[in-house]
Amino acid sequence: LHVGYPSRDEEVQILLRTTGAAEAPASTVIDGAKILAIQHAIRAIVVPQSVAEYAVDLVRRTRPASADTPDSVKRYVRWGAGPRASQYLALAGKVHAALAGRFNVAREDIAAAAPLVLRHRLILNYRAEADAITADKLIAELTGKR
Repeated sequence: LHVGYPSRDEEVQILLRTTGAAEAPASTVIDGAKILAIQHAIRAIVVPQSVAEYAVDLVRRTRPASADTPDSVKRYVRWGAGPRASQYLALAGKVHAALAGRFNVAREDIAAAAPLVLRHRLILNYRAEADAITADKLIAELTGKR
C-alpha cells in the first residue's frame, strides 16, 4: 500500500481534527469473535504443494546469494526476504483467494500479494537508488508482471 502526502486542504483538515479538544465517537464495526472466525476460515483455505513451492521459490529469489537469483536482484538487493515472507505470502494468498470466492490458493494469488508482502522486506543498495530501481520493479520482474 502506497500512502503519499495529502493535498493541502486534506492536511489542513488533519491538523484541525487532530489538535482540538473534541473527540470523534467510536463505534463497533466488528467484534472479536467475528474476527477470530474470519481468521479461522482464512487459515482453512488450502495452499497446494505446487503453490507453496512457488511462494518459497519467489522469496528465495529475492536473496542475492541464492543460486537461482536473477542478475537484477544480485545487482540491486543488499538483503532479501526471510522465511516469514513465505508464510505471509501464503496467508495473503489465502485472503486473495477468499475474496475471489475460491477455496484454494493459486499462483496468481501469491503473485498478487507479492508487492504487499515483499516490498518492505527487501533492502536495496545504493546502486538501485542511483539507477531508480524500486522494490516494486524487482518484485514485478520476479512475478513476471513487468
